[in-house]
Amino acid sequence: MSQNSVQFQKGLSLPNFLASYGTEQQCRDALFELRWPDGFVCPDCGNTTYCELQTRQLYQCHKCRHQTSLTAGTIFEHTKLELTTWFLAIYLLTQHKSGVSALQLSRDLGIGYKAAWMLKHKLMQVMLEHQQGERLSGRVEIDDAYLGGEHSGKVGRGSPNKVPIIAAVQTTEDKKPMTAQLRRVSGFSKPALADYARASLQRSCTVWSDGLACFKAVVEAGCTHKPLVTGGGRSSAKKPAFKWVNTLLGNVKNAITGNYHAISKKHAPRYLAEFEYRFNRRYNLSTMIERLAYVAIRTPPMPHRLLTMAERYT
Repeated sequence: MSQNSVQFQKGLSLPNFLASYGTEQQCRDALFELRWPDGFVCPDCGNTTYCELQTRQLYQCHKCRHQTSLTAGTIFEHTKLELTTWFLAIYLLTQHKSGVSALQLSRDLGIGYKAAWMLKHKLMQVMLEHQQGERLSGRVEIDDAYLGGEHSGKVGRGSPNKVPIIAAVQTTEDKKPMTAQLRRVSGFSKPALADYARASLQRSCTVWSDGLACFKAVVEAGCTHKPLVTGGGRSSAKKPAFKWVNTLLGNVKNAITGNYHAISKKHAPRYLAEFEYRFNRRYNLSTMIERLAYVAIRTPPMPHRLLTMAERYT
C-alpha cells in the first residue's frame, strides 16, 4: 500500500461508527462477542451454560452458580461510564492520527477531565501491554531522541526534564516502512541499549544507526550493526537510511507539541505506546475499534492507584 493510499484511506466514518456502536445494547453485544466468541464460558469452572440476570446485568453459571459481569476482570471493570462512552473514546483515539488529549476527550465525550484522563490512560495501558513483547526483525532504522518534559529549564542531554527514547522502524529491503517501536530507556548508554535490543529486536536484525557510540551495543543482542555517521543536525534527517525513523520522530514530536503541549515523564511509555499502536495498524483504520476493544476485554483491571504510578521501561 502506497503512502498516499494510507493517508487517504476512508477509515470508519462517525455515522457508520454510530450505526454499529451507538446504543448501550449494541456495545454490550459487541463486547460479549469479543469476550466469548464461541459462547459464554464460566471464568470459575469453564461451563458453557448460563442464565442472564437482566436486572443486575450479570451472567450466572448453571453448574457452579458463579455470577460474573461482562466487564469483570477486564480494563472496563467497575467503570461508572457507559459503554457507549468507552467505544466513542476508542473511536477517537484510533481514528485521529495525532491523538486526542484528555482535555479534548472530556469535551468530546461530555465527561469530567478526571474521568477522561483515567479512560484515556486505561486505553493507552491496553496498547502498552499488548505491544510489550513484540520484536522487530530484518532491516531496522534506529535513532535516539529526547521528548520535552512538563517544565521548562535546562535543555539538552543533561536536562532532568527530558525523556530519553529510542525510535525504531522495521522496513522492507527496499526501505518501505512496516512496523515501528517507540520505547523509553533509562539513558543512552551501552548497557541501556543492550537491554533494549535484547527485549525488542530479533537476533537476525540488521540495525542502521547514526554514529552515536551506544548503538554498538545492539551486537550484544546478536544483531548486525550498520553505523552511518551523519554529522547531526539537518544533514542526518536527509539521509535516506533514516528516512522513516526521522519521519516517525517528527510526527510524534509535532503531535505532542500540538495536542498535548507536554507529557508527564512517568507516563511517557503509555503515550509512546499510543503512537506506536496507531502507526502499526495504519493500513486498516476501519478495523481498529474492534481490535482495540478485543484486547481491552482481555487486559486486567488497572485501578487508579496503579494508573498514577510511573510506568516501567527498558
